[in-house]
Parts: sequence; C-alpha cells; structure tokens
Amino acid sequence: MFDILSLLQCLLPQINATTMRQLNQIILAMLAMNGRVTMLGISRWAGISGSYRTMLRFFHTVIPWATLFWLFFRKHLFRANEVYLLAGDEVVVSKSGKKTYGLDRFFSSLVNKPISGLSFFALSLVSVEQRHSYPIRIEQVIKSDVEKSSLSPTPEINKKDKRKHGRPKGSKNKNKTEVSFTSELLRIKKMINELVLLIANFIPLTYLVLEGHFGNNNALQMARQVKLHIISKLRHDSALYIPYQNSEPNRRSRRKYGNKLDYSNIPDADLCKSSIEEDIKTDIYQTTLLHKEFAQALNIVILVKTNLKTNARSHVILFSSDLKLSYEKIIDYYKLRFQIEFNFRDAKQFWGLEDFMNLSQTAVTNAANLAFFMVNLSHHLLWDFRLLNPDSGILDLKAHYRGFRYVHEILKMLPEMPEPILLTQIFAKLTSLGRIHPVSTGIEPS
Repeated sequence: MFDILSLLQCLLPQINATTMRQLNQIILAMLAMNGRVTMLGISRWAGISGSYRTMLRFFHTVIPWATLFWLFFRKHLFRANEVYLLAGDEVVVSKSGKKTYGLDRFFSSLVNKPISGLSFFALSLVSVEQRHSYPIRIEQVIKSDVEKSSLSPTPEINKKDKRKHGRPKGSKNKNKTEVSFTSELLRIKKMINELVLLIANFIPLTYLVLEGHFGNNNALQMARQVKLHIISKLRHDSALYIPYQNSEPNRRSRRKYGNKLDYSNIPDADLCKSSIEEDIKTDIYQTTLLHKEFAQALNIVILVKTNLKTNARSHVILFSSDLKLSYEKIIDYYKLRFQIEFNFRDAKQFWGLEDFMNLSQTAVTNAANLAFFMVNLSHHLLWDFRLLNPDSGILDLKAHYRGFRYVHEILKMLPEMPEPILLTQIFAKLTSLGRIHPVSTGIEPS
C-alpha cells in the first residue's frame, strides 16, 4: 500500500498536523470508496477515526489550496527539462437547491444549454512531453450584476434610434491595446498573476492556451499584460486581411489593410503541408494576417479539410500572438488544451465534483479543490502502480485500494497473522477484484 501520509509531508509548511491527518483519512477513503463522494460517504469509509464531525471540521477549515497544489506539483509531478504550457478552461457542474454558494445558471457544453449549477475556472500546467494536464489553480465563478444583466433579454430598439451605418462624424481612432476587460478576463488575469508570483520563475511560462471563446483582442491584450503569448481559435468566418504591400516604395502610404482573405482561394505560397487520409485531404496554411478588431498582426494557421468524394470543404482558424511560432507547435499546443477536459472528467466521475452537497463558501471551495487535488495525486499514484500493472487506470487503482482496505479490516479480526506467502496471495487475490486490467504479476506493492 502506498503511504499517502508521506506524500503529503511537502504540504506541512502550509497546513497544520491535524488538517494533515484529516486529509490523509479523506484521501484513503476516497481511493477505496464506491458510490457518491459526499461527506457522509467519506465518513463511512474513513473508519472510526474519520467521523462525520471530522468531515465537517475539515470542510469548514480555510485551506490555502493554491499553495498546496503548487507544493505537491513541484515535489511529485514536476519534471525538469520539460516544456509546460498554461491552459485555462471553465467547468460547469449541475446542482439543485437554492442555498449553495455561487448557485446560478451557467451554460453547459455537455447539454448545450444553460443549467442551474456551479462554475469553476481552472488553470492547468500542461506538459508537452507527457501530454498530460495538471490542475494548478481553481477558482469559483461568481457572476457579477453586470454579467447577469448582459444575459437578460434586451428590449427591442426603435428603428429611429438605430445609428446609421458607417463611422460617426468626428470620431477618432482608438488605441486597441487600451481595452476594458470583462469581469471574466479580470478574474483570469488575477489568477495568472497570483500563480506567476507563487511559482517565482521556477517554471518558465511562455504560452497561454485558451478555447475559441477567448479568440478576441481583449483576451490577447490580457495575455500580453501578464507577459504571455496567447494561442486560441478564431471564428470560421473571421474577416482577415493580407498586410498591404506598397507597390510604389517611393510614395508614402498610410494604408494598412490589403485584400481580404478568401478562404476558398488561399494563396499556394502559404501552404505548409498537405496530406490525404481516407478520402479526406488536409491542407495546412500559415501566414501573418491582420484583423481589424485586433491591435497587432496575428500568426494565423488555417487547417482546410476537403472531402475528395463530395468536394465538401471546411476549415479551422488557429492563431497566436507569437509571430515566430511554427505551425506545428500552434496545432500541437492547441490540441494539448483538451487535456484539461480529462481533468474535468476525472474530477466529476471519480472524485466528487458532481456529488458534493456542501452549502457554505468555504465548504464548496474545499470540496471542489479537493476533487482537483485528487486528480493530481491519483496521477502520481498511477505512475508507481503501472510499474507492476501496465495499462491500469483509476478504476484499477481504486479497486486495489478497496481490496487492500478489506484485507486490512479482516486481519484485525484474526487471532494470528497468516504466513507471509499466504498473506501475499490474499492481497493479490482481493486487490484484483473489480479491476478492469488483470494483475500482470503475483507481487503487489506493500
């Protein structure tokens, strides 16, 4: 059995010994338990030392989770000489009732409509070499009054009050780098600044990878203010312009925008790679283009897919504020953003992000952060577990801990300890019950 308490020793500077023992009991219970991960369920699996009152005390204790995430990552998950990206995304969990802190209506991509629940924004460090995401900072999304009013239906506007098309007379050019951030971008900027201050240049971060919702100038300016380059996606119908090339160098021209890019007729000079697989032709283009809503030129990568049988054509537009980044890395880094979705899946499916029924602000914060902390801890446990049990997943890991818990409780009832050979066979047999992947060896970790 892996010693969980030894893994948590790196957290001692930030939490006291009592909270450490409570966290150890909760982690062991969550690894062994099945069913819904609630305070009541955890207390039933934690044994005599983990009563329901102990769970209440833990979940109502203010815990510096951001520091704990970083300390655990630096001690057990960090690998030197690897490239890490900073990725961010929002996860929505459904909740019923009326008294849960932060309860509101949020858009859920899983059901494709707004639902009643809670929302959390997560920042993750994504390892390019390991192809894995590690949650590093979690913050609950609390809608401001401005956000709530922006989602309410807008009244119809009288046609006479509509402004005429074109630029108003007397208007001046605006500095596009001076933007007013929404409460969402201010929240993300604050989280990044606090994270950068916490890691103190321990990991050199260069790129911030965000989904297509952040494919706008405001998000780009937010990333540049925290000294990161953004990688995101633009709308498929974005109006992009080729930089104007002055045909007469001797004459000064103030013109900035050239011809508008035609997605059905992209210049062949920008083609970087072309491939055909199962009657689908994929063309990858890269060029520097302008967008009238952005303050700077963009490093644009366009992936065009054509069905050779039907001639149906579609395209995706990725962009970065780093004009020197190659198209391979832009595509690869944006793909890695999806690893954060696997963190959300594990937190919901195995560690109680969808199950907790806490109401107060502190309890909700602890429940959500505990679920994501278990994502990182279980990944570290799987590294060692797979040395003897290749291809094992979280279900196999939980089955192993559940079987070990059963054996441990049975041994307490025996008058004498069985022989070592028999004890090894008992552990091997019971810890393999309920596993998806069979045990590869007869030796189990002790």
